[in-house]
Amino acid sequence: MFPQSEKPSERIGIVIFGVTGDLTRRKLIPALYQLSLEEQLPDELVIIGFARRDWSDDYMRSEMRKAVEEFARIQPVNEEKLENLLANMVYIRSSFDEPEGYPRLAAKLDELKIDNRIYYLSTPPSAYSTIISEIGKAGLASCADGWVRVVIEKPFGHDLTSALELDDQVHTVFSESQVYRIDHYLGKETVQNILVFRFANGIFEPLWNRNYIDNVQISVSETVGVGSRAGYYDTAGVIRDMFQNHILQLMALTAMEAPVAFSEAAVRDEKVKVLQAVRPLKGEAALMNTFRAQYVAGTVAGKRVLGYKDEPNVPDDSTTETLLAARLEVASWRWAGVPFYIRCGKRLPKRVTEIAIQFKQVPLPLFGWQNMAGDAPNVLVLNIQPEEGITLRIGAKKPGPINTIEPVQLDFSYAESFGATPPEAYERLLLDSMNGDPTLFTRADEVETAWKITTDIIDAWEAHPVQNLPVYEAGTWGFAAMDEFISRDKRKWRDLM
Repeated sequence: MFPQSEKPSERIGIVIFGVTGDLTRRKLIPALYQLSLEEQLPDELVIIGFARRDWSDDYMRSEMRKAVEEFARIQPVNEEKLENLLANMVYIRSSFDEPEGYPRLAAKLDELKIDNRIYYLSTPPSAYSTIISEIGKAGLASCADGWVRVVIEKPFGHDLTSALELDDQVHTVFSESQVYRIDHYLGKETVQNILVFRFANGIFEPLWNRNYIDNVQISVSETVGVGSRAGYYDTAGVIRDMFQNHILQLMALTAMEAPVAFSEAAVRDEKVKVLQAVRPLKGEAALMNTFRAQYVAGTVAGKRVLGYKDEPNVPDDSTTETLLAARLEVASWRWAGVPFYIRCGKRLPKRVTEIAIQFKQVPLPLFGWQNMAGDAPNVLVLNIQPEEGITLRIGAKKPGPINTIEPVQLDFSYAESFGATPPEAYERLLLDSMNGDPTLFTRADEVETAWKITTDIIDAWEAHPVQNLPVYEAGTWGFAAMDEFISRDKRKWRDLM
């Protein structure tokens, strides 16, 4: 879809704030290692870790070696490539709110002659404002002989007000062109391929509208619970953790019009237009078109697991949702009247993320034959994880003397078709940040519009508080109330098993 990212030619330094954290260990360093295997890192790349733990340069290298050996996509590791990557790592010990740490960072950047800089905020969101402010005070937001960019992880704000405040703080230090707000879903191959699938294939785009599509279902199902993130999660819930960013991004890419060019401005303009066209859910409309629940103890993958309120650091009276269903509409000529059904949650039976396009039924049953393919057999499914690919279900005649229509599936798998597993999302996004391509990152107005949609719903919930949410047993898809939510429209959830 987008121009092939090229190997950066400049000397670049990546400063990872929060280098001792889980994101760096599981995603960032393994992704950089993978890029080095594919000869897509600049010849001169320096990684500077910035965190408060009592680490040294050598200890950081030791920990990052373990990270690559455990989490790199391709095993066994290439020792030469790994050593080259580790040799260019240095560590600065400082807490994020320690003003003295930032002049030490500036001195290290000058000592290493790094003019092109990426500041990666791999930290809790509560630290964003402090880090950005201290970067500004230390004069690190620009460099006379190079460029400076900042990569900020989601969530970008806690609601609309805090997102706008954070934007103001960011823009007092950095220009919008320097800011790369990362949503790792946009780095996934299938997500990037949505527009290629739609706009490079003449057989689908003419059908991609209200005349042929009955509904769209976007599902994000996780088997894991909140784990060690309870402190954050109980203040966020599914709506802030998944809906405001990942879900609305997937919806925007599915519903957007063709951009005038495959450039960062044109693509992001069209995504914003979709979000602006989402019919607001306020007050009673929000309560009618959303459904919340919370998991209790159950069995996932044969293992007994705790209920949400039994997880460490979760209050006994918590009303935070771990499962969310929603019905959205896009008020546009293309999509008017087509419901977008959202469901996402934790402790569900299967880990899967997909976008299912349900096409309408044919006008008349075929010759009165027995139809085992269902009321409307044609479903196009974009599988985003764990197995990236695309499937199309059609009705076909079953072999034999009896005229029977049965469903069959046409499958495309990235791994099988291209002979390799797709790259990790962070590989593409890190490379794009080095090359200065913000297409797959979210713009300020996009974040603001997504928070407007989300905050309307949150405000309605807070105006009508509940003492206890409906519950579902961990390891199940919910219960009758989930089915009732969608059956009001005489529709049903797609089976994810």
